[in-house]
Amino acid sequence: MEVVLVGLPGSGKSALGKRLAERHGVPFVDLDAAIEAAAARPIGDIFAQEGEAAFRAREAGAIVDLGPADRSPGIQRVVASGGGAIVEPRNRWRLFRDRRVIWLDAPAERLAQRVRHGPVRPLLCGRDPVDALEALRERRARFYAAGTRLVADGSRTTGLEAIEQLLAEDQEAGTRLLRAQTPIGCWELGAGHAASASRQQIRALGSPRVAVVSEPVAWRLHGERLARSLGEAGCDVEHVLVRRGERAKTLRGLEMVVRALAERRFERRDAVLALGGGAVGDVAGFGAAVYLRGVPLIHVPTTLAAQLDSSIGGKTAIDLPEGKNLVGAFHQPRAIVTDLELLASLPARERRAALGEAVKMAALGDEQLFGLLEREGAAIAEGGPDAFESGAVAELVERCAWAKIEIVLADEREDDRRMALNLGHSIGHAIEAAAGYRGILHGEAVAYGLRGALAVGQSVGVTPRDRAERIESLLASLDLGREPLTLAAAGVRHHLAADKKHRDGRLQWVLATGDGITVSDRVADSAVEAGIAAALAGAR
Repeated sequence: MEVVLVGLPGSGKSALGKRLAERHGVPFVDLDAAIEAAAARPIGDIFAQEGEAAFRAREAGAIVDLGPADRSPGIQRVVASGGGAIVEPRNRWRLFRDRRVIWLDAPAERLAQRVRHGPVRPLLCGRDPVDALEALRERRARFYAAGTRLVADGSRTTGLEAIEQLLAEDQEAGTRLLRAQTPIGCWELGAGHAASASRQQIRALGSPRVAVVSEPVAWRLHGERLARSLGEAGCDVEHVLVRRGERAKTLRGLEMVVRALAERRFERRDAVLALGGGAVGDVAGFGAAVYLRGVPLIHVPTTLAAQLDSSIGGKTAIDLPEGKNLVGAFHQPRAIVTDLELLASLPARERRAALGEAVKMAALGDEQLFGLLEREGAAIAEGGPDAFESGAVAELVERCAWAKIEIVLADEREDDRRMALNLGHSIGHAIEAAAGYRGILHGEAVAYGLRGALAVGQSVGVTPRDRAERIESLLASLDLGREPLTLAAAGVRHHLAADKKHRDGRLQWVLATGDGITVSDRVADSAVEAGIAAALAGAR
């Protein structure tokens, strides 16, 4: 195995890493030292002369140069990572996979004492070191927490022995890429870690029993194995199967879930685990919200759309014939376990459709996500192994999901900022309802809805033409929303009138601007008609 030490400046990564490597007679790689050697000058000079972006590019190159991990028994190599190297998703993907990651942590006051006597730290220059280190910890904690945390006491000998003890313990299966503790639940992103992370979350809840709510295909592919793993860990597991897709999101589907919990005498400490796509998450989450007025919920999303969007935010709902998601509740999960390896069995159409939600997130103003989709979106949609192995899928899920987490943290109940997440959804939901929730996937409907929203925005003068063309070009490159729909405009218009975003009888339209969105309830009927027509027409 290979060991990676991460942590803030002054945490002892280099000193302890070198001693650990010497003890085992294996190579030691200090990424910062490797960068300095390649550049023939100190990191401070690289920052000053080339800027932080150039340094980060050198840092990414040094991580690529490590190559794949050696998974042979025993310690084979020790790597000390630069403090900020793990901020970039691709760096973590390349650095953490198949390696043991240990987070060296210490109080900011102790770290500040150490860095005062060390080399120049560009990110700390000109600032109070304690305040600067506390700010860095807050920004990076979710990345460091992917590893096993070890609080350093300042003694190199004691720290070395503590590392040895951690390495002697059995390692949980899979790779964690981040672990974020937030007020809306814990989010764990990784690969191959669904079973171990679920066990840990259920153990932390103290839940004696867990009901795994799933649908037949997800249960066959993933559920039986997950349930067996939970059972082997001493958890009493029941399972409840609902119908596939939107057919699960009905009053009858909700009744099936809550009656199953009642028949099996589930109590308030017992947990519900939603295993599947967005529809399973909705009906299981709503059931968890209303059964006994609320029981703990864990999401293990198995589709790309659920991983990057619907499992996050605490919205749960079912559909009525009159409209989509009209009955529901806010019920935040205690944890979301996002395992990228669960996507391997995803049908190509579902994978491509999920990118409709990703385009929406990019259109909100995320330039890094926009660029990722323009460069690698087609490869992700096609599902080739390179898209997974390169870390493109991991980066996509992380950027989309974390952007949504930040929006929800700022506006959990959709009073203001969270409204932005509805870009493309008004017409999209109306299309789904007009189609009877058959024959079109949610992400596909969102793509058509985005085309419609762009037409509305241009009609009312808030969406610049070049912005609309860029978004539509991205949709076309992903083969989304291209073919004309045979639905009647009158049917879409009818369901649009039932959209849940009405306020004082007026629909709140989320419309694209040059670099983000605006919300308006002053949209003329002619603009709405133009939007519906554009959505149904597909690519123009």
